[in-house]
Amino acid sequence: MWAAGTGVAATALLLPLVSAGPYATAEQRGTSRLQQQFTDAAEEYGVPESVLLGVSYLQSRWDAHDGAPSVSGGYGPMHLTDARTALAGSAATRAEHGAGHSGEEDARGDTARPVRTAGAAAADTGAPRARDLPARLRTAEAAAKLTGLPAKELRGSTSANLRGGAALLAAAQKKLGRSLSSDPSDWYGAVAAYPQASERGTGSVFADDVFEVMRSGEQRTTDSGQRMRLEADPGLRAGPGRPGGPGQDGPGPRSAAKERPECPRSVSCEWLPAPYEEYTDDDGNPTYGNHDKSRRPGSASIDYIVVHDTEGRWDTVLDLVQDPTYVSWNYSLRSSDGHIAQHVRAKDAAWHAGNWYVNAKSVGLEHEGFLTDPDAWYTEAMYRSSARLVRYLAAKHDIPLDRQHILGHDNVPGVTTANIPGMHTDPGPYFDWQHYFTLLGKPFVRGAGKDSRLLTVRPDYDKHRPSYTKCDDSGDPCPPHGSGAVRLHTGPDADSGLVEDVGLHPGGGKSTTGVNDTGARASTGQQYAVAGRKGDWTAIWYLGQKAWFHNPGEQPTAVPSRGKVVVPKAGKDEIPVYGRAYPEKDAYPEGVPVQELSPLPYKIKAGQAYAAGLRTRGEYLYAKEFDPEAEKFKVVRGDLTYYQIQLGHRVAFVRADDVRVTGSSS
Repeated sequence: MWAAGTGVAATALLLPLVSAGPYATAEQRGTSRLQQQFTDAAEEYGVPESVLLGVSYLQSRWDAHDGAPSVSGGYGPMHLTDARTALAGSAATRAEHGAGHSGEEDARGDTARPVRTAGAAAADTGAPRARDLPARLRTAEAAAKLTGLPAKELRGSTSANLRGGAALLAAAQKKLGRSLSSDPSDWYGAVAAYPQASERGTGSVFADDVFEVMRSGEQRTTDSGQRMRLEADPGLRAGPGRPGGPGQDGPGPRSAAKERPECPRSVSCEWLPAPYEEYTDDDGNPTYGNHDKSRRPGSASIDYIVVHDTEGRWDTVLDLVQDPTYVSWNYSLRSSDGHIAQHVRAKDAAWHAGNWYVNAKSVGLEHEGFLTDPDAWYTEAMYRSSARLVRYLAAKHDIPLDRQHILGHDNVPGVTTANIPGMHTDPGPYFDWQHYFTLLGKPFVRGAGKDSRLLTVRPDYDKHRPSYTKCDDSGDPCPPHGSGAVRLHTGPDADSGLVEDVGLHPGGGKSTTGVNDTGARASTGQQYAVAGRKGDWTAIWYLGQKAWFHNPGEQPTAVPSRGKVVVPKAGKDEIPVYGRAYPEKDAYPEGVPVQELSPLPYKIKAGQAYAAGLRTRGEYLYAKEFDPEAEKFKVVRGDLTYYQIQLGHRVAFVRADDVRVTGSSS
């Protein structure tokens, strides 16, 4: 039986970031100011410094985000929440943004059915009254009362923010009847109380993660250039005063059912089902929502996990997924503390990816956040919670932990040429895939010699800051920010134009630096075949053309890798690519409409090569009727076999009969 505070839960994250040797020297004192502010705040309120550092790391990784609020309305390294103020002046007042689910996309992505756009999105109508907000969204108010500092100062001043967080921890410790001990092990209960979560067990999971960080130690340079260090304490154990166990032992405040969610025991998780019900559409026709019944993995394998961001606040998102006229996904993850709500069972097909083949073969995870607002940040608590959930799902469904199987929504292909421009772009260039895969125990590392035909994109997220535009309507460039995405050019220099995506920009449209434009972008963890090298520039095969990116030896943006590569078979001048791996015509039984094999507008020509992912037989899930007992759906399988490839920013499929598979060193 899992026990809170023992560190057993932390085994789900196999690679804690162990701290290295001393870093602070006399000439580096200017970058250690934040460390001293932590020391001062901890001393002032009688909180062990390691506890304050550990809590802050789980909330912000010690970043200040230049004073910008998180999607939960949290400010500063301690993530003190003032959601009313944040919503009053933030882009977060938009429940929907161009990158998330929208009424313009049929999230099913099934051309066998009439287009079904999502129902009207529930909109945020402005800043709510403070008393209407849950405690987890107004901790700055409590900190102001404890410190006597004005809320504005707690939001904008790093030192004040740390004092506010320390005051909250000290108050929680006293409320539990505990002394302000210098022993970190005595503070488990106070740490568990810090997120102010209403779901049972959420605080325990948060505290377990904080204590694991304190055990393993951490160090990093923050977004303001401050060098921070938390010394490892391997023998640390949680003392008495621990609250109850994980959140999946009971329903959350919105849950109407007592059914248990499909989650690992090491996360806080509730079952909040999406509705599967009939209704009448605006034209008076009977229809149903918001997912399809199936019997996976018995009926079909689950090959993918798709990472989304919500483009809306937690409460708005939960309202949407419980609307039968809207779309669905399997899980939502909350930014402030990593709490998870499951909505659709893994056996059923949620409508989330905009590609029916991928929907039928995947589980969709929505992370509370905004693509174009990177400082409405994904907290460390959410990254870790998500990583534990993905590890659990991957183990349960035999899904490899790589970027061929763990996809962003922005990596999902359009099912046909007409669908490509409308495909979504979340979680976008600001999602930290390297950190995410490190938490998954699969960091992206060099796997081959310098002459390998295959590479893995891996820029330094914090140092790599390509310029983007169109984060808002101002016309100004997006604020500089770390990014895991690499921009691709037509030649080996920065003055060359961006490579073109004829599917995304039909009719001769050019790729742009827009934050939602994926036409000339490679992302961390994606693998590509090398097409050439010149000085500090490397070319890859991308959408049927050579695409160049800056890859200097002193700070490489990609590393050599090992794997499989596909090339057109001898005698084929070019081969087609597809956005779905459907069976051949003869495989469809009577009563199931044949799905045409519709090539995308890209061509792979002789001499080009692409990184190969899974090999799969053609498959089509036919589910177009209301079917509560999961008796009417059919799974069509054929003999036609495909390879998934990394075609561009998005994946695609090629027929196995068209290609030859080689090794990366061939």
